Amino acid sequence: MAVKEILLLGNHILREKSEQVKLFDNKLNDNINDLHDTLIDFQQRMKTGRGIAAPQIGVLKKIIYIHLPNRSFALVNPEIIERSSETFEVWDSCFSFDVAFYILTPRNKSITVKYQTPQGETITETFTDDLSELLQHEIDHLHGILSTDYLKEKNQIIMREEWERRFKSKF
Repeated sequence: MAVKEILLLGNHILREKSEQVKLFDNKLNDNINDLHDTLIDFQQRMKTGRGIAAPQIGVLKKIIYIHLPNRSFALVNPEIIERSSETFEVWDSCFSFDVAFYILTPRNKSITVKYQTPQGETITETFTDDLSELLQHEIDHLHGILSTDYLKEKNQIIMREEWERRFKSKF
């Protein structure tokens, strides 16, 4: 459909809660296509990124789009229904930060998510490690939560250039 502008940190829409999708119609498909196109464009320009949530393009609906080398899919009305007690920390950034900095963020090692496909089929799926972290990040967006909300200490934030110098070769 179209590459949309990604809202940046400070835009009030990013702090609002998204609404459930009730109609599985052409408008939903248009939103998913816009998320797809915007994510692919960002990946090509910035050489990073795996997922995007609808609020990041100004759509306050519970929709996420994930694009990985081996899997691309949309999650409609995703809800975390179970979290592992085991956690880990990850250097997390965001399109809405223009990937200018990273924040050390705690995440659950695995989560179980109940969501719907664009056709309305309900799926329950468990995600681990990097997919668990990614989906927690994107689902946070649907609730108006940003990675900056996890910032508690000064040494938990790092600029992208410094992150790449220190850590990129490890990933």
